[in-house]
Amino acid sequence: MACQKFLAALIAIVLASLTSAHAAGYRVETVASGLEHPWSLAFLPDGRLLVTERPGRLRVIEPGPGGRLELRAEPVAGVPAVLARGQAGLFDVVADPSFSTSGEVLLSFAHGTPEANHLRVVRARFDGRQLQGVQPVFTSQPAKRDTQHFGGRMAWLPDGTVLIGMGDGNLDRTDAQRLNTHLGKLLRIHPDGRVPADNPFVGRADARPEIFSSGHRNPQGLVVVNGVPYAHEHGARGGDELNRIRPGANYGWPITTGGIDYTYARITPYRSLPGIEPPLLEWTPSIAPAGLAWYDAALFPAWRGSLFVAALKERSVRRVPMAVDTPGPQDVLFTELGERIRDVRVGPQGALYLLTDSADGRVLRVLPASP
Repeated sequence: MACQKFLAALIAIVLASLTSAHAAGYRVETVASGLEHPWSLAFLPDGRLLVTERPGRLRVIEPGPGGRLELRAEPVAGVPAVLARGQAGLFDVVADPSFSTSGEVLLSFAHGTPEANHLRVVRARFDGRQLQGVQPVFTSQPAKRDTQHFGGRMAWLPDGTVLIGMGDGNLDRTDAQRLNTHLGKLLRIHPDGRVPADNPFVGRADARPEIFSSGHRNPQGLVVVNGVPYAHEHGARGGDELNRIRPGANYGWPITTGGIDYTYARITPYRSLPGIEPPLLEWTPSIAPAGLAWYDAALFPAWRGSLFVAALKERSVRRVPMAVDTPGPQDVLFTELGERIRDVRVGPQGALYLLTDSADGRVLRVLPASP
């Protein structure tokens, strides 16, 4: 009898999941499984996908017989040594806009030791099997202790420069307000590591020239929409934020926040202050936003003009419709999966791709319910 009740409950859960997906107009299929904490996904022009695994592996998903995507068994060779402990590891991979001719990619990862570590970005050429000519183009300064709050997301701007998210390190939070450190900032560089001459703090003796904006806690979502960058970041106990990024702006952490500390202590008495850029959205309780994408494809017409936010703690993806920097009512999607969602991406054909954060993580593809 107990077995029958369990089976009936399991069938009910599966049917509810299928009904929810059908009612929402989508279906979810597994593209690849057996990935160890997959962190980021990049689409290559020839149909291959690159996936990072946090312990330090770069994997290839490629068309197999019949065009079905398959995970290549062997990892890409030539990936630099990665500090993989706690939140540290291999983070983002982005293909150069000229990848078709250059074959170049950028990787971000934790570099160093638990006692002295950095966020590092390297540039390399991917020849289909290995990385060649690996060259560091950015290493955060100064070295920090512990293995938390690295940020790690990257995004291309229309002028060919790169934005990089850098967390506050979670030890001395006020570093996010200090311009003599990269901690708690968004940074902008040329892909070869040069500093753009028009960065907002270039020429200031008291500031790191790579800084684009300050006052960030742990930004792990970054996307550029029609030339405008948007980022989201983890709060503490609440206070997760979605922000429109402006050069030179201060986003407040830790002097303004809508969250409180994990100990339930107050971080600051201020939710806003003059000179601090207010968030477009705040999530309290925390949803733990971990990836960000912009949807404007034809495959899901109802989703066009929306930001998609991957959420670890909520085990969901938030759809945030946008109208001239004004967020509309949010949809909470994919909770039927019961998975921590690390990243969300939009594929070349308009399908939505999700990465599940677990020791047996998956790459999922979201397609319309009716083929």
